[in-house]
Amino acid sequence: MVAPKKKVIKKKAVKKKTVKTTVTKSAAPEKKITAIKDAFTKTQLYAHISEGTGLARKDVAKVFDSLGDVINGHIKSRGAGEFKVPGLLKIKVNKKPATKARKNVANPFRPGEFMDVAAKPARKVVKILPLVQKKMAFYLTAVFIF
Repeated sequence: MVAPKKKVIKKKAVKKKTVKTTVTKSAAPEKKITAIKDAFTKTQLYAHISEGTGLARKDVAKVFDSLGDVINGHIKSRGAGEFKVPGLLKIKVNKKPATKARKNVANPFRPGEFMDVAAKPARKVVKILPLVQKKMAFYLTAVFIF
């Protein structure tokens, strides 16, 4: 006797209901920065930062002291020669070679006259450059000679 054939029933794929959730990322509201007419003193700067961050004034002072030590370590003669404060500025050391003394060089301020140029020793020039060009409307350059 032959067994009757079983009917093959195809299972239908059950569609899973997908719920689309759209997450809208709301950017943090930009801080309104007001113009400061007079430059802050060290005490005023520490107080302003401590109010804005909620840190104690002594903690802010410690952060600045530590940052100063790190910067000095980078700028020293055997240091990296470059330091970046992320998103704010870059401190860079340029090494300028010594120049020889020159005689009878044309004077750029008085045409027709000649002048003597003194020799200059080798030196290191520290430059401070802003990292965010769009946000800073000014170009910082400070030159310190060691």
